[in-house]
Order: sequence, then C-alpha cells, then structure tokens
Amino acid sequence: MVFSSSVFVFLFLPLFLAVYYLLPSKARSAWILAGSWVFYAWWRVDFLALIAGVSVWTYLFGLRIAAASARPGARRSLAIGVAGNLSVLGYFKYYNFGIDSLNALLGGIGASGITALEIILPVGISFYVFQATSYLVDLYREDAPKARTFLDLAAYISLFPQLVAGPIIRYKDIAGQLRRREHSFGRFSEGAGRFMVGFCKKVLVADMVASVADAAFTLSAPTAADAWLGTVAYAVQIYFDFSGYSDMAIGLGLMMGFRFMENFRSPYLSASITDFWGRWHISLSTWLRDYLYIPLGGNRRGRGRTLVNLMTVMLLGGLWHGAAWTFVLWGTWHGILLVAERLPRLWPRLQRLWSSQAAAGRMAALSRIVRVLQTMLFVLAGWVLFRSPDLSSAASMYAGMIGLRGWALSDDLRWQLSPMALLVLCLALVGTYAVPLLRERLPALRAGGLRSFLSNRAAVVPLFLLALLKMSADSFSPFLYFQF
Repeated sequence: MVFSSSVFVFLFLPLFLAVYYLLPSKARSAWILAGSWVFYAWWRVDFLALIAGVSVWTYLFGLRIAAASARPGARRSLAIGVAGNLSVLGYFKYYNFGIDSLNALLGGIGASGITALEIILPVGISFYVFQATSYLVDLYREDAPKARTFLDLAAYISLFPQLVAGPIIRYKDIAGQLRRREHSFGRFSEGAGRFMVGFCKKVLVADMVASVADAAFTLSAPTAADAWLGTVAYAVQIYFDFSGYSDMAIGLGLMMGFRFMENFRSPYLSASITDFWGRWHISLSTWLRDYLYIPLGGNRRGRGRTLVNLMTVMLLGGLWHGAAWTFVLWGTWHGILLVAERLPRLWPRLQRLWSSQAAAGRMAALSRIVRVLQTMLFVLAGWVLFRSPDLSSAASMYAGMIGLRGWALSDDLRWQLSPMALLVLCLALVGTYAVPLLRERLPALRAGGLRSFLSNRAAVVPLFLLALLKMSADSFSPFLYFQF
C-alpha cells in the first residue's frame, strides 16, 4: 500500500483515523501497531513476520543491554543485537548482489557461475533496520530510555507513516510522544495541509516529469540535449518524489499527534556538497554521522583519518541505497567531493577565487549563485549513476552529456516528450528555486498550524483534488525510495 493510492486515501486512512480518535488514549498505541502491520502486510503478508521478528529481537536485546550491570556484558549484547539486525539487512538486500558479482568474476576467468535463489527485497527494510539498530546503540550509550513495553518499541519500528521510506526517526525522539502526545485541531489541520502538499508533489510533479527522465535514460545513444534534459528531469523527479513522501509522512504523523524531524531543506540551493548533505535526506545523513562517522573517529584523529572516514561513510551510504555498482560509485563520487572540499590546497582556493571577486552586494549574490550552480553540476553528475540501471548505461549518458553524439535534441526523444510534462518540469524548477527564497523573505509563509492551513487551503485543496483525479486515472506509481 502506498500513500498515493485510492485504497489508502479513501479506505485505510479514514478508517484508521476514525478508530484512532474513538479509542481511549491508552489503546491508541496498540491501534497504531495493528494499523501499521496491516499497512505493511498489504504488500506481502509473509514479510510481516520479518518486521515482527526484528522488533522482538531488538526488544529482547534492549532488555539485556539495559539489565547488564557491567559494560562488557552490555557491549556483548549490543554487538549481538546489532549484528543480528544488520545480518537480516545484509541477507535480503545484498545476497543477490554478491552472487551476481561473484558469477561475473567467475565468468571473467572462464569458470561456471553459481546457481542461487533470487531473494525478494522487503519494502522499507533499510529504514526499519536502521531504526532498530539506533535504539540498541542509544540504549547502550544511555542516550535513550528503555522501551516501557514491547508494544511501544514495536509501534516505533513499524510506525506506518514513515515505515517504508523514512524519515528515519530515533526512539529517544519519539519515546515521550508514544506515552503522551498533543491532539488538537490545529495540529491535525497542519498535518492535513502538509499531507496534501506532499501528495501534490508526488502525483502532479514527480509522476509527470518521470516520463521525460524515463524516456531519456532508455535511449541507447543520447545526445547532449537528451542527456541533460533527462538528468535534470530525474533530479526534479527524485526530489519531488522523496520530499513529497517525507511531507506526507510528517503530515500523517501530525494528524496522529506525532512530530517527526524534517528530512529536506531546499537541497538544490546548496552552495557545496557538504551543504547538500546537510539539506538532503537529513535523517539518513545525521544517522550516518552519529552511528558510523563519529564511531570511526570523525574528525578527531587528524586530517588523513577524517578523509578516510568520509570516504568510508559515503561508500557505505551509497551501498545502503542499493545493491549495485552504480550506487557504490555514486557514494564514492560524493565521498570524493566531500574529501576535495576539505583538502587545504584545492577546494578553498576555488572558493577564495569566487569570494575575492565578491566584496559585497551584487557580487556576493553572484558568488553564491555560481557556487550553487557548481554544486548542482556535481549533484547532477551523481544522479546519472543513481538512475542508470548499470554502468554501461551511465557511461552512455555521460558520453551524451559531453557532446560525443551531438548537441541537438534527438528525434528518438522528441516524439516521446509531452508538452504538459515539459511545462510541469519548468514550473517545478522555478518553484524549487523561487519558493525557498520567498519563504526566507515572507515570514507569513513560514507560519504553521491552523493559521497556515487556513491561509493556504484555497490553493492546496483544488490542487489536491486535481491530484486525486490524476491518481484515479493513472496506473500504480510507487515511490522511488521504496526500492531502497
């Protein structure tokens, strides 16, 4: 079940919320767990046992960590608990990748490959395993309270608004809300408005421009115009798709009384790759920082170790997104850029070159624009790897981007382009860069709660109704991050 489906909007969500608000407060966490398990089982009932098993495993080892009187005992329980969770993720997500890579290696030396079963990737496993792991680590660090009951922990791991694509939430941030949370018309209306905005981003923007990206990335010999148009379209698609899901998740949480962390903050306005990762998929980047980068030593052990840690984190972050060499190289690409920004004789000189020309006023603004464009070029280059099904397809797109097959739009792509999709793409680009700037300058646009909902309802509701009509007419369109 996905948020942008008729069964969710017209059946599951109204029924869930009606029962939720009719129940007494003490019974609502149980209803959250039941509803979340139904939501997950709608995809495949058998994999419900997996998320239930992860919840039981995490709860039991959390008890052992909390009860251990000696740190070695707690450390041992932590190691076993985390290893168990990560082994589940490793098996389901990387088994096929490992077998395929091994068979490719064996084929290269003339040996016969290994015949193995194809493992189905459970939806959202990367997200709920990370949440379960963070609970054990925070409990060991004494940075989170022990779950009062199995019900609390299972509801946290399975919470359906963010179950399959984030934001990745920490138990320490939600433990108090599981016990007591605010239910008010103002918060509910804020959540409904946020859900509608995310729904429109997904259905009216991401799904519309997807046709442009898909057409370009399936060309065997794209020209420069083909490759750049397709890459820009994919950048818009993945941003509006994923941030739209995050908006809907945050909105649903507000409608249930929860407040989740923000997951995006105008990432395409970033002036550096470091800045980009502070704005894009914030819940993942902070998770990697707190549970991987800092434990590896962070920046406390000298510049050389810091650079190694950055590369390691980004490589593993790329692999987290998908079991393919394209994702490994995408993570490596971002790791190289982060390292370059910290090299004392390379990146700072480039930055000083621009800043020296920007004393104040217009030149300062021009300097930032140039740095934003520079960062976007790097991000777009990375999206080619992220979107391409394999390395040869990515190489073909790169060849097109540098003009090896000509510069004009090809006939193979031109006939597939919808004028409406191109119009939406242009409007999305304008909105991506103009709306955040307006928010900075117009405080009224940043207002939340009832006032914000009422003031924007006239614009949001008609668009939401239009999105509902489009959803009903179109075929099934899952969120991009469901595959991760």
